[in-house]
Amino acid sequence: MRRQLYPTGALLLTGALLLALCGCQQKNASTTATVSAKTETPTTAAALAADMCAEHGVLEALCTKCHPKLIPIFQAKGDWCAEHGFPESICPIHHPERGGRPATDVAVDEAPADGTMIRFKTLQTAREAGLEVAKAVEGPSHGGVEATATIVADASKMAVVNASAPGVVRAIRADLGNRVSPGSPLASIESASVGESRSRLQAARARAQAAEATYRREKDLQEKGISAAKDVQAAEQEWESAKAEVAAASSALGMVGTGGGTAGMYTLRAPIAGVVTKRTATVGTMVDLEEPLFEIVNTSSLWAEIDVPEREAPRIRVGQRVVLRLDGLGEREFSGTLSYIAPVIDPQTRTAKARAAITNHDGALRANMYARARILTDAGASAVLVPRTAVQEAKGVNLVFVRLAEDQYETRRVKVAPSTGNLVALNSGVKPGDFVVTAGSFLLKTETMKEGIGAGCCEVEAPKK
Repeated sequence: MRRQLYPTGALLLTGALLLALCGCQQKNASTTATVSAKTETPTTAAALAADMCAEHGVLEALCTKCHPKLIPIFQAKGDWCAEHGFPESICPIHHPERGGRPATDVAVDEAPADGTMIRFKTLQTAREAGLEVAKAVEGPSHGGVEATATIVADASKMAVVNASAPGVVRAIRADLGNRVSPGSPLASIESASVGESRSRLQAARARAQAAEATYRREKDLQEKGISAAKDVQAAEQEWESAKAEVAAASSALGMVGTGGGTAGMYTLRAPIAGVVTKRTATVGTMVDLEEPLFEIVNTSSLWAEIDVPEREAPRIRVGQRVVLRLDGLGEREFSGTLSYIAPVIDPQTRTAKARAAITNHDGALRANMYARARILTDAGASAVLVPRTAVQEAKGVNLVFVRLAEDQYETRRVKVAPSTGNLVALNSGVKPGDFVVTAGSFLLKTETMKEGIGAGCCEVEAPKK
């Protein structure tokens, strides 16, 4: 068992608090439950001196006064108090309440101890508390790799629309949030180059008509023995050249997206179906070919870009199932399949980028949302499963309350494995067959928290030595 280390002053203060709390116990005759903890090894001055630097009042292993080689390490992490020459997180001047220990260690020590007992005064009181229990069972863990993820647009279903020809925007036909189909009008643009292209097309068509008439006339004269064969051949070549010019002019205008008419106006149209997510075009502005005017995103499917920690990267592979949960969407889960794993590690975050396509038919997901991803790697393993509502978090520690009798419960510190659905897989702390508290577990957590001692809700017995 890890020793709890506190400065001497903190020990005296703790003793005074216990004496004060004993007085509270005598006054609160209407208390409902009794909380006790398993016997722990008492903190002694010798144990304190063994782990603490007596000269500087911080943990010996983290003392930068005694070990100056640690200074650049803490400075690189941004954890440094230049004023006093200690890491900011354990500086005894700025954080005397931590006793020279990191905040995470202090928080864990303040969480309810493993084996803390909660005993109700009477069976009637226990029944009136409204606690509900469920049996822990053994089942597949659906374990895997936990990582953070960002929802981004699927690049294969995203389009940035530029002007087809330089010109002036005369009308906006679609705005932000509008759903468009392929070919839907986005904007009307008047372009001098389009007007010139239309004029060239008309001239080419007129030339082609004249060349065709000349060819047919020469062909008719040849059949009557009046025209020479070389004249017919020259007329045919001129007609073919005119037709090629018409085809080229028509193709150029077709790429712009123009319809009939002689004016320089053309309509910019959507290339894909989706939602307009950006619009920079405004009426009356001059636009060129390089300026993006609209962005269209098909949100029926999005990408989850997952930041896989370097140490977990060897466990993942393409084809594994990914489950996403987003804080803003409650208990709802989204699933997909891992389709890409980056072959490099980001030197700044020490993570590998992975990607999975996620279906989004109802539009609940939005680009740039943050999510918690779970890549299922060992779904065949077994674990102890309990309802998700049975797990409470206190000071960074996960707790489960096991029923020993109708009026007696025990606190268990547990390690939660990645799980799917309403069941949570536990790696330790609970055995199959144990009855864990579901409804009312939060009430038991508040009874065991240190800040609740003396609050009038329970009597506290000091640990036996």
